[in-house]
Amino acid sequence: QVQLVESGGGLVQTGGSLRLSCAASRSIFSINAMGWYRQAPGKQRELVASIFSGGPTTYTDSVKGRFTISRDNANTVSLQMNSLKPEDTAVYYCYARGRIGTGLSPRDYVGQGTQVTVSS
Repeated sequence: QVQLVESGGGLVQTGGSLRLSCAASRSIFSINAMGWYRQAPGKQRELVASIFSGGPTTYTDSVKGRFTISRDNANTVSLQMNSLKPEDTAVYYCYARGRIGTGLSPRDYVGQGTQVTVSS
């Protein structure tokens, strides 16, 4: 079963920190990228951070210097979020880019999401 399970969301005050974690099921293999999207009410989904095989990372400009993405092992990824702002409030979705069968093209698999709320 293809599954990504996120954890670590919650309610925090401005300036606080949260750590999101995500575990992808072993049915997804050859994962070459993992990361996080977010979607705030009334807004489009935004790619927040990605980490690629070998370690390169990318971040959207609004979180640079505050968020850190790390890959704990082949199928898990974390997002350390510091100095949180109300505008970081959103549902955060984990993704994994990989395959679920030989001969299939890699694609992004996305979790169900975890709510992050930053109060002012």
